[in-house]
Amino acid sequence: MTTTHDIPVLPDPRVQPTMTVPEAGRLFGLQKAASYNAARRGEIPTISVGRRLLVPTAKLRALLGIDAAATTDAAA
Repeated sequence: MTTTHDIPVLPDPRVQPTMTVPEAGRLFGLQKAASYNAARRGEIPTISVGRRLLVPTAKLRALLGIDAAATTDAAA
């Protein structure tokens, strides 16, 4: 029996500029409560929009070094 797992994908910031804290936390393998705790500690970058706490996709990509690696690969 084969089991398929949903692999979280970090979206392109031009397509999805923000994501929820739990969505960002899933990229790190965190549960909802742990994601909000990491955001509160500043380990996951966030912005407040009204009462919502959102994670800017571009900042998360930069934190993980994804865009820097793509720029370096393109220059090579």
